[in-house]
Amino acid sequence: MTKTAPGPRGHPLLGSLPDARRDALSLFLNAANEYGDVVRFRFGPRIAHLARSPAAVRQAMQDKHEQYGKQTRGFDKVRLVLGDGLLTSEGAFWRRQRRIAQPAFHHKRIAAFGETMARCATDLADEWANYAGNGKPIDVLNEMMHLTLRIVSITLLSEDTSARADEVGRAITELLHSANERMTRVFDPPMQLPTRENRRFKENLRTLDSVVLSVIAERRKKPRETGDLLSLFMDIRDEETGERMDDQQLRDEVMTVYIAGHETTANALTWTLMLLSKHPAEARAVREELAAVLGGRAPTFADVPKLVRTRAAIDESMRLYPPAWIIGRSIDKEDEIEGYRMPKGTLLFLSPYVSHRNPKLFDNPEGFDPSRFLDGRVEKLPRFAYFPFGGGPRICIGNAFATTELVLVLATLCQRFRLDLVPGHDCTPEPSITLRPRSGMMMLVRNA
Repeated sequence: MTKTAPGPRGHPLLGSLPDARRDALSLFLNAANEYGDVVRFRFGPRIAHLARSPAAVRQAMQDKHEQYGKQTRGFDKVRLVLGDGLLTSEGAFWRRQRRIAQPAFHHKRIAAFGETMARCATDLADEWANYAGNGKPIDVLNEMMHLTLRIVSITLLSEDTSARADEVGRAITELLHSANERMTRVFDPPMQLPTRENRRFKENLRTLDSVVLSVIAERRKKPRETGDLLSLFMDIRDEETGERMDDQQLRDEVMTVYIAGHETTANALTWTLMLLSKHPAEARAVREELAAVLGGRAPTFADVPKLVRTRAAIDESMRLYPPAWIIGRSIDKEDEIEGYRMPKGTLLFLSPYVSHRNPKLFDNPEGFDPSRFLDGRVEKLPRFAYFPFGGGPRICIGNAFATTELVLVLATLCQRFRLDLVPGHDCTPEPSITLRPRSGMMMLVRNA
């Protein structure tokens, strides 16, 4: 007989909703450590469970993934921005879109994009040379957002949007912040109401659409072979139906890559640079590897597999600060996880942030230890103990693209510079749609 999972009682009416709005990371992490691998929460009238064990994650993301859908309040709010792209769609439509988009992320395509990634990183490093040693801090989060936005603009659209980086970056930040706020409110005013927030939301969305839709329209009028992701999306036909994406589908997929592809990568780079600053021995080990493999030249796609310690620092950073820190699912068919009943119509949360800190799986779970990705410890763990890109059929389609970009950018910057965190800077993570540093990341640039 299945049981009801344990969990905090919370507020008599609101349950754990006030605690989630105050500090969601602590709520989920402390609850898992106190109650175990499956925790029951009440958020207002909704029941939700957090599942931490690899077996539970595997069940929901792989073995029974069709029973766990995306009809959640969180995805409803994200759809306001992304539409029905690969991140938010499901069922037969998602399977069709995935088939069409998959060839665009083939290994050979990513290798071609590697040159752009390295070139953009080198351009940023050349700019940083002017700051090195001048004692004036820079916001590394802002710098990484601009860099990854430029990379995704060129590889996706063959457009360098650097001139609009501040405008576009601000629009994305405000849209994601608003979507997150809408998820956790007891009552969220419908978008049809002309509230100040709704008007600002639509204005920011128009800013992003003006970038994406104008490029799609121009490409429709004057087709050209650019080799970018947009041209691949436009040209590829569904191997089963022969259909191509229409303009709305193109917009939604491009917007998904445009936002998710730069936001998550920028966060991962920022957290990695922060952690290397706090652990100088690990930073030295990375620089020694870069000197041995690169010898002062710029990295290339062919170097990525050789930069194992650089990659390990990134992997460990994403263990501690996974940009996609929580994954929500609707339970569309009653199930049982770890002996606990999962009623139909309730929610399931899977959190890489919580699972990656499971003391039953990771020794020194709060510590930064890249060697765990070099000495075989992680390989001995169950498959879904570590899942920064998700897993199962819906694993992030851009995971190889993102990993390549992370390694090439980090190698370029760390080879030339040492970044020191400004003393006393607040590095508190903010659990919004992605896991951002709440106060940016103020650092000093010094020559390596």
